[in-house]
Amino acid sequence: MDLSAVDHVLAAGAALVAGSVNAIAGGGTLVTFPTLVAVGVPAVASNITSTVALCPGYTGGTWAQRQDLAHQRVRLLPVGLVAVVGGLAGSWLLVISPERLFRQLIPFLMLGACAVFAGQDRIKARLPTRDPDAPIRRPGIATLAACGVAATYGGYFGAGLGIISLAILGVALPDRLVHVNALKQWLAFCSNIVAAAFFAASGRVVWTLVLVMAPASLLGGALGGRLARTLDPRIVRWTVIVLGVAVAVRFWI
Repeated sequence: MDLSAVDHVLAAGAALVAGSVNAIAGGGTLVTFPTLVAVGVPAVASNITSTVALCPGYTGGTWAQRQDLAHQRVRLLPVGLVAVVGGLAGSWLLVISPERLFRQLIPFLMLGACAVFAGQDRIKARLPTRDPDAPIRRPGIATLAACGVAATYGGYFGAGLGIISLAILGVALPDRLVHVNALKQWLAFCSNIVAAAFFAASGRVVWTLVLVMAPASLLGGALGGRLARTLDPRIVRWTVIVLGVAVAVRFWI
């Protein structure tokens, strides 16, 4: 693929912004994906490359919440297993998807992700009351099945996975929200790691873009972590939503 130095700079800039956005409000994929499409990368390869490039951010986020995961060892294996299976299934579906079909699905995927981000505060507000003394129990079969479906979506497209999985786990698990949020991060980490590994072996990754995007996204995450203390996440979230809707309309047209 013939990409110029300018294309690589634009991709790195998008990854920098995406890393910051993920740290503040989430939704970084809605920044990197359309940027890669705009510089001429096919839609499927853009989504694959974006997933691989942003993967280190999930590693850092999970490591940062390791203390809250340590209390939930009984949950890590079952949630991790369904996330791995779902992430693998979603990434396989993406790799075999014809380019034309995926481009036709993009408006629905983008608008769906935007709707999830728009309703983020309302979803959190409607979660059941937390019980700080609730025992740490294994998720039930229905919860694990729902997590598997969410992870499949994460492997296929991914934007909004954190909010979807938070809603599932928040309804199913009554204990502290900090534990639920950490488990959500674990699910996203497992799904994205296995998807990135599958994509790496698929031959569809644009590695020159990954080489500039991955460190840029890590730097963006560090910057976003600092900005999160002073910047209203709602402003960031709605900026990303407007961008996502614009991209969806563009693909429809």
